Amino acid sequence: MIFPPSPRGSFTRRPGHPPEGSTPARRRVYVFGAHHGRRHGLAFDPELLYIGALFHGLGLTEKLRTSQQRFELDGADEARAFLTARGIPADRARLVWEGIALHTTPEIPHHMAPEVALVTAGVELGVLGIGYDTLPPETREAVIAAHPRPDFKRRILHAFHAGLAHRPQAAFGNVKADVLDRFEEGSTRPNFVRIIEDSPWPD
Repeated sequence: MIFPPSPRGSFTRRPGHPPEGSTPARRRVYVFGAHHGRRHGLAFDPELLYIGALFHGLGLTEKLRTSQQRFELDGADEARAFLTARGIPADRARLVWEGIALHTTPEIPHHMAPEVALVTAGVELGVLGIGYDTLPPETREAVIAAHPRPDFKRRILHAFHAGLAHRPQAAFGNVKADVLDRFEEGSTRPNFVRIIEDSPWPD
């Protein structure tokens, strides 16, 4: 079982805390991302990964509900401000910014620094169920027992809707899919909502 990093004289015990604390969903992103990193032998800073996990969905919360930019950028900007205010070097804070800003972008983060890639890996497993079968059942059960997800599929989709409805222009996505829709007969694309609803997670 992987737990969030303990304070060790770094920013995790400096004054102040990430907005809205640490929810089970955010902790699961950390645990799943760290597990993925260790399974693949990646060297990463667990505290930077933890901050990335804590802030990755902040742009969907009430605090930033009036923002007009992409919600990923909201969380990334807040995380970078949190870190730089505590003396974390700009290049380290940039890793967290990139991990959050790109966590809904398929493939690209996995070609970047581990602290970037593992936020996406944690989200992909925790939200979409990608990699579900790579976790032994007893590990999945232990994670969910420690960080429950009651009615998570419905609640996360509601959070996306509430966080995006006022800024539809920021939901514009990968332009290549639109090209194929227009010119390739019978073209289909993955659907984010269906992936969540049909994921192997029970709820």
